[in-house]
Amino acid sequence: MNTRLTPARRAARLPALRASTHAVRLVLAGLACVGLASPLHAAEAAPDGRVSATDLDAVEVVAQRASDYRPDASATSAGLVLSARETPQSITVVTRQRIEDEGLETVTDVVANTTGVSVNQYETHRAGFTARGFDITHLQVDGVPTTWEAAWSSGEVQTSLAAYDRVEVVRGATGLMTGAGDPSAAINLIRKRADSRELTGNVELGVGSWDRQRMYGDVAAPLNASGSVRVRASGEFAQGGSWLRHADDQSSTLFATLEADLTPSTRLTLGVSEQETRSNGPMWGGLPYRYADSGRVIPWDRSDTTAAKWTRWDTAYTNAYARLEHRFANGWRVRADASRGKRDADSFLLYLSGPLVEDGTGLTAFPGAYITATRQDDVGLHLDGPFTLGGREHEFAAGLLYSDNDFIADSRDAPWPYPEVGDFDDWDGNYPEPAWGAPYRYENGHTRQDALYAVARWSLGAPVSLVTGARVTDYTRTGEGLWTAPHQVDVDHEVTPYAGVVWDFSPAWSAYASYTDIFRPQDARDLEGDLLDPVIGKSAEVGLKAELAGGRLYASAALFRIEQDNLAQEAGVVDRGNGPEVYYRAAEGATSDGFEIDLAGEILPGWNASAGYSQFEAEDANGDAFNTIYPRKLLRVFTTWRLPGAWRALTLGGGASWESRTYTIDPALPGGSDGRIEQAAFALVNVMARYALSDNVALQLNVDNLLDESHFGMFSAYNALTFGAPRSVNATLRYRF
Repeated sequence: MNTRLTPARRAARLPALRASTHAVRLVLAGLACVGLASPLHAAEAAPDGRVSATDLDAVEVVAQRASDYRPDASATSAGLVLSARETPQSITVVTRQRIEDEGLETVTDVVANTTGVSVNQYETHRAGFTARGFDITHLQVDGVPTTWEAAWSSGEVQTSLAAYDRVEVVRGATGLMTGAGDPSAAINLIRKRADSRELTGNVELGVGSWDRQRMYGDVAAPLNASGSVRVRASGEFAQGGSWLRHADDQSSTLFATLEADLTPSTRLTLGVSEQETRSNGPMWGGLPYRYADSGRVIPWDRSDTTAAKWTRWDTAYTNAYARLEHRFANGWRVRADASRGKRDADSFLLYLSGPLVEDGTGLTAFPGAYITATRQDDVGLHLDGPFTLGGREHEFAAGLLYSDNDFIADSRDAPWPYPEVGDFDDWDGNYPEPAWGAPYRYENGHTRQDALYAVARWSLGAPVSLVTGARVTDYTRTGEGLWTAPHQVDVDHEVTPYAGVVWDFSPAWSAYASYTDIFRPQDARDLEGDLLDPVIGKSAEVGLKAELAGGRLYASAALFRIEQDNLAQEAGVVDRGNGPEVYYRAAEGATSDGFEIDLAGEILPGWNASAGYSQFEAEDANGDAFNTIYPRKLLRVFTTWRLPGAWRALTLGGGASWESRTYTIDPALPGGSDGRIEQAAFALVNVMARYALSDNVALQLNVDNLLDESHFGMFSAYNALTFGAPRSVNATLRYRF
């Protein structure tokens, strides 16, 4: 697997980006006009703007109430629509209200503020998500897994939340629904729905640090008098600078969906979304941690960068989907889904490496330019419903799934020899841009999964339910590269079992346990360029869950153990002829043991909170720690309080995200140092305040990293670091109608 940076088509995408940006501006202006012309709808609509009027709504996984942090029903874990308490795994739901309160804009923002998951930000525009000591390899959209290779990122970690109602995070193995994958977590982005039979929506205007500007709009409305045909559209445009020199970003997102009740029991849903980003000044690799001659830690400023002024990385993601569902009179439902996703990226980058010494010399340059394109088609047929056996009612779900993914990466060469870097102490980003050569094929791959799953929830008596299921997967992956021989991985009829039991031992408390197998083919390569064997293993979890404060507050605690063989670990960097590429070793007997505690909901009227703590130990069969760049301990806390009485227009909030120390070892450093690149434990404190100027208009202020804590992420293969954001301030004016 090539782990160089690689994005996609700048020249081809810029006209579309400009067109989308203009369209977003028009959409937002239109939404504002509609809202200003229709203020009475604010009083007529329900608090969450949603109305249920058909039989189909009774079995939908509906969005959260706007005033609530508490998780609701989910189908991410096992394919059945289960409440958080009924799900025999750890689950956290980041609701739309939390997204607004914390000022979260991307999926990376969500992961950095959610119990038990973390961001491995090893460059400015490439990152990985992790949980329980392992990578999260699937980013789901409405339950459909979309895989991505961190090495060839196409903007996945910058995914905007504009099109999504909430984010569900189910920790532990979710192979029953995702197929091949790691026992870490599933991040499921739940799209907004066109389910309002009245005109409703909101518009936001925001400004912030580094000349940050943002416009956002979301509107839902019926298209006929009965409300049987409904639409919803969202748009977002954001642009601004960065704490890094020479860096700025611009992005636009458009989303539209239509729902039509063809009959009282049959619904058709259509939708499309597009996000485009343009990033200037992205880093490739990162900043070295120590001087190579003295071993002294380099006193970087957080604005320092290895990027040249001409570096850029543009991405685009388009997704179109359709769903047809029908509910029968006996409570059974059949659903057919189809979607196509397409990601493109175009990058022009500069990688600086070498033994930087105290006098500022030693770094060498490697310019690289890459074009990538990924196309993924998914089709699913699902059936679920109740049945009676032994005098008790049970639930059953089954489905046929098909996924087909094509990936290509092209490269453009820069003329040799490359200009010298010179004294890096004087680096100003004015390194000359090469005269790039014509694109040529660098790598391609094709992945196909066909699967059949079945799962049942058995009522074993009033207090006990049992969830059992299995998935049978056929998996094929083929590919070849300019510097790697053609390869093929075929796995036929791989069975992934799942079992979970939930015991409601009181009206408010439950105990649960679950078990599943682990299976994941991998395209990581060793030093010789050979593919590592598939990852195999097992995952088990036990825990307690509770509904407190009259059901307003959800709490859970879990113990877990994960065992894996053949787990890929970064072992170094090799140049196979076209730049730096990471190679891997297989870790045997990789084991992760730990626990998690989570709480979310309304503690008292007007007081919402989300809080969680997680901790694990991860070692291989030799007792050596693996994935040490992933924090072993995480604390996530955020709370808001709407003041009572005469001050009820004011809401105050705040919280912290704390991570334990992380480290990696650079064996190339001199003997006078221990070779360790270490980020000490740190906490980022965030606060907010919102004041309701009227029933429809509110002004909100968010301050992130209030204490201006300096922190960085690291990429162990490149032995380099990337600094996180210093303190920032953002103000948002929000109008609801």
